[in-house]
Amino acid sequence: MNVLLGIGGSDDSLHALEKTVDRAKAAGDDLTVAVLENPESDRDPDDVEDRVRETLDDAGFSAEVRRLPGDPGSELVDLAEREGFDQLVLGGGQRSPMGKIKLGHIAEFVLLNSPVTVTLVR
Repeated sequence: MNVLLGIGGSDDSLHALEKTVDRAKAAGDDLTVAVLENPESDRDPDDVEDRVRETLDDAGFSAEVRRLPGDPGSELVDLAEREGFDQLVLGGGQRSPMGKIKLGHIAEFVLLNSPVTVTLVR
């Protein structure tokens, strides 16, 4: 399976990175990690990319790492469609006090607009 992971620097996306690398390694999937410019994250994209490469090295797993400038949701959806990915993975989704899931703007946009299967890692 050809998997695209979008990571913007939130704690949820870093959790998704670890889970997705483990799953891709176990399943033999091809993985591409897209580092997004997330205006809601305090982490610098360079630091996020370093963290991605460190996680991949620690896992002994090879994956392509790309930087996606511009609007994160649009760029991620466009990349998934343009390059024929089978699955798009994102971190996110917190529960509100009423038990409803709350999504960030990037995850919401991707879920509503992606032409490929989207997996949300919580």
